[in-house]
Amino acid sequence: MSDKQQPKNAFVREQIKDKPKNYKRMWVRLGESAACGGVFALAVCLVLLFMIPVLRQEEGSVPDTGAQDSQQASVEETEQGSEEKEETQTPEERQPMTLDDYQQIQTELYAIGNTANKSIVTITGVVSDTDWFNNSYEREGQGCGTIIGERGGKLWILTEKKTIKDAAKIKVTFVNDAVAEAKLVRYDGNTGLAALTVDLEDLETSTQNAITVMKTAGLNTIHKGSIVIALGSPLGTNYSILTGTITATNNEISTPDNNYSVYTTDIVASENGSGVLINMDGELVGVVMQSYSAASANTLTAVEISELMPVIDLLFADKEVPYFGVHISTVTQHIAQKYDIPKGIYIKKVEMDSPAMDAGLQSGDVIRSVAGQEVASAEQFREVLLQLTPKETYSVTVMREGTKGYKKITCKLKAGVLQ
Repeated sequence: MSDKQQPKNAFVREQIKDKPKNYKRMWVRLGESAACGGVFALAVCLVLLFMIPVLRQEEGSVPDTGAQDSQQASVEETEQGSEEKEETQTPEERQPMTLDDYQQIQTELYAIGNTANKSIVTITGVVSDTDWFNNSYEREGQGCGTIIGERGGKLWILTEKKTIKDAAKIKVTFVNDAVAEAKLVRYDGNTGLAALTVDLEDLETSTQNAITVMKTAGLNTIHKGSIVIALGSPLGTNYSILTGTITATNNEISTPDNNYSVYTTDIVASENGSGVLINMDGELVGVVMQSYSAASANTLTAVEISELMPVIDLLFADKEVPYFGVHISTVTQHIAQKYDIPKGIYIKKVEMDSPAMDAGLQSGDVIRSVAGQEVASAEQFREVLLQLTPKETYSVTVMREGTKGYKKITCKLKAGVLQ
């Protein structure tokens, strides 16, 4: 081709060629990548090696220390026996109670009751009366009693006043059917409790060996769900043994001058039933008082023994129980702020013809002090009251609401005795 026939860009005569492959550099880079991957894998292994024990500890597991430790742990678990295995079983894996198991529990509870029955006695009140034709005769009323002490050559027996009401003679029958004459020491018209004594010298040695003094339980030994045993005559028949559970402990009954904690149970009882409640250690925890029933009269109700003991001690000391005749409630800090009432003892009700009414106390008054001692709760009021002497006159300071708010008033009150 001549120069005239060549294209205008014929001066560009370069030809593009593929870049030659450098196999040496490629193998070097591949080696570097492999080395980086190995370093990364090693780092991951090291992190896992240190983190796995930490994670196991957080989950409550023990780090794996090798096959030898695992074998040793397996041997130790086997040697712990079936008892520990039962403790670690889930509720689904545990064996259900059989009728034989239930019968065994009942047998043990009744054994506790039979032992405690050595402290139970039958009280017979003999009442002399005359019929329509003016002929004299005797009638007897029966109830149960509990031997709660022995002092000064005498047995202390606690019962209810209704059992010996108007009785000219009181007889006590012990668990071995021995009979002895008892003497009424005192009774409390408020709670209805009566204190009797029997001279030990009137009892034969066999009778003294057959009976026991019932122990009293300490404070806070009973709670909701506790198993208890009722003794005495909760259904009208003496030396009965009934078992059940406490259904409530927060009930309270208000009597003149006192508030008592009441145990309610699921034990079926008579409306006129009497007796005591004991715990699984055979200790006295409550006195059956169906008249104080806060729920149905068909279930057994008992008053906590620890709250009755101050009154019982006065009775067996042959001392009269002081009586004011007010139904009270504690004014707490919360109540005082909410209802704008002074702190103290709020009088809910005043009994008719009571010493409190004669002194001029009224419903709505707030007692601040008795006999010069400040009282801030119903418990303190009860403690102070039981220290007083009936027929003596004491000053009682109350806060009474008027048109311009509460004002302080001091009354003179002559302590009495409730018959």
